[in-house]
Amino acid sequence: MAQGQHTPSCDTKGLPIFAGCTRRAIKRLSHLGTRVRMPAGKPLTKTGGSGAEVLIVLSGTAICQVHGIEVARFGPGDFFGEVATLDGGPRTATVVASTDMEVLVLSRLEFDTLVRSSPEVAHRILRTMARRLRHANAGAVA
Repeated sequence: MAQGQHTPSCDTKGLPIFAGCTRRAIKRLSHLGTRVRMPAGKPLTKTGGSGAEVLIVLSGTAICQVHGIEVARFGPGDFFGEVATLDGGPRTATVVASTDMEVLVLSRLEFDTLVRSSPEVAHRILRTMARRLRHANAGAVA
């Protein structure tokens, strides 16, 4: 991931990925991650590159491209980077900030902690990944 301005941890309250979590879980998870500000036009991930972090959009928007084709837009509350972080393989898409952004960056260890300690968050991530896979498969067939 390209370098930006770093700020320690984040208040996870209000992010859709954490909806349904108890106050205790939110408090336990609030120390995870590092806030990073990224300028518009900055690549956040590159197809084929290595990656060991998940990014959660706090503000701003980004465009996700696969083979040069826009396949998604990410805004506040959306996340990306989970595939390479989970399996250790290369990034599957290029994501570029389309506006100035602030993201919460979770290292592989922090992401693992998040998923293991919150079944609600793990389920939400799995649902999102399934939706993205269906969308990708529909695009491949069309």
